[in-house]
This record gives sequence, structure tokens and C-alpha cells, in this order.
Amino acid sequence: MLYLDTSILVCALTNEADTAAVQTWVSQQDSRDLTISDWVATEFSSALSIKLRTGQLGVEHRAAALSAFTRLVTETLTILPVSRSSFRTAARFCDQHGLNLRAGDALHLAVCGEHGARLCTLDRRLSEAAPLVGVEAELL
Repeated sequence: MLYLDTSILVCALTNEADTAAVQTWVSQQDSRDLTISDWVATEFSSALSIKLRTGQLGVEHRAAALSAFTRLVTETLTILPVSRSSFRTAARFCDQHGLNLRAGDALHLAVCGEHGARLCTLDRRLSEAAPLVGVEAELL
């Protein structure tokens, strides 16, 4: 089971330096293995809003990316639940200050750990922290 963190989906659905490579990688995966959590949906919307506010994305492109994300979630991705214990585990990960994790990244790792999913990310720091908390990770 592959857990796509927000960085993968933002890159795949907007124009970034690695968009073509990420789109190719995603298309080569078995869609039955692709998962996210509701937290990814929250972060995705936040990332697009930031891109809009900073001029990296126009209103029309934002709407198209949100629509594509909704279709992808509905038709392809499996949504893993974020349990109360995921939040507690994420807090424990954040307590390990040496991991240098933001709360959202710790929550991604907690969800992956709870469901036995491999984290797929473009975030080097997150991919390096993953094995330190028992989560397999793939840095694209």
C-alpha cells in the first residue's frame, strides 16, 4: 500500500519542475495500492490557496486542480481514516524534536504506521524521518 503525501499530489496536479516525472510515476502504480488520508485533502486545499495568494497559480488553474483532485479521490484513491490514536502518535513523533517534524508531517507518518503503508513523498526531511519512526518511505 502506497500513501501519497500532499507534495506528490500538488506536484502532479499543478505546474512544478517535477510535474511530468511525478505524473509518470503515479501512472505506473497500481491504482488499487494508492492511498491518502483526509489530512492530505486539507493540506492540498491549503497548498493551492498559498499558490494562489503568492501568484504561483491562477484562479482557473486552482479550480482545475481542485476538480482533478476530487476526481482522483473519487475514482482512484483509497482514503485511510485518521484515528484519535493517529493524532496521539503524531504528537509523540513531534515530541522527538530531533526528527524536526511539523505536525502535519508527523500525522502523515502516524497514519502510514497505523495502516502499514509506505510513504511516498517529495519531501526529503519527511522521507528521512520516516524510518526513524518505523515507516517505510520512498523519496521521488
